[in-house]
Amino acid sequence: MMGFFGVIVLFIIVLILLASCIKIVPQAHAIVVERLGAYLATWPVGLHFKMPFIDRVAKRVVLKEQVVDFAPQPVITKDNVTMRIDTVVFFQITDPKLYAYGVENPIMAIENLTATTLRNIIGDLELDQTLTSRETINTKMRASLDMATDPWGIKVNRVELKNIIPPSAIQDAMEKQMKAERERREAILIAEGQKKSTILVAEGKKESAILDAEAEKQAAILHAEAEKEKRIKEAEGQAEAILKIQQANADGIRMIKEAGADSAVLQIKSLEAFAKAADGKATKIIIPSDIQGIAGLVKTIAEVGGKDDPQ
Repeated sequence: MMGFFGVIVLFIIVLILLASCIKIVPQAHAIVVERLGAYLATWPVGLHFKMPFIDRVAKRVVLKEQVVDFAPQPVITKDNVTMRIDTVVFFQITDPKLYAYGVENPIMAIENLTATTLRNIIGDLELDQTLTSRETINTKMRASLDMATDPWGIKVNRVELKNIIPPSAIQDAMEKQMKAERERREAILIAEGQKKSTILVAEGKKESAILDAEAEKQAAILHAEAEKEKRIKEAEGQAEAILKIQQANADGIRMIKEAGADSAVLQIKSLEAFAKAADGKATKIIIPSDIQGIAGLVKTIAEVGGKDDPQ
């Protein structure tokens, strides 16, 4: 009976031993295996078997990109300003063997290396350059860390300055400077707005003056055209009146001629025409000599007629 239970126990022990020798490596992971204390192999993703008692798993390595946030480190700028800067490092293990045997504590090594590199870079920059050159600092630190961590099987993909914390006195001075800068920009914007407003008002007045001048010019042109039309109409009326008078005189002379009147009567009609032409408005009328003779003849005839008239 004891022998049967002993076989079962032995069988269970063998099963446990065999199960411990089976290793499954998941995705984005790797396992460093040693045999008798020496490096044997790096197992990639999949199912693997190891020899019992002589093989062991030395290190399990995560191949995914990892992020480490380091505490703020004190640094001194070129102009002797002490500040604190904390960094964030993004890295990835590319060689599990080098990572397992390259350095004792890789994360601590990266932290110390980051601090020393940061101090070296910031020491060559002044305060204003430090505050405005984040991208430059990040690039220099990434290149330096990537080169230093190659023997450890680590690739530094990116380094970011998370916070730059200057001393409180510097912060107060910076806040006052920023406040003065904002006030200056506000004053500039107000001045520019007033300038633009003045220019727009002047342009509006100019446009108004131009429009008024155009309106006055157009009104003067219309007035001149109206006056011209009026004078033309008056001249046309006067010409038509003279034409009608001349036509009437011509018709009268023609009728007298048709009636058989002699030259004396015609000269008398001409004299009457001169009298009508004067119309009481002329102060002096020049009468031809022959018409003057006719006038005398008319007077003589009138006197003779008066003598012959019985009393």
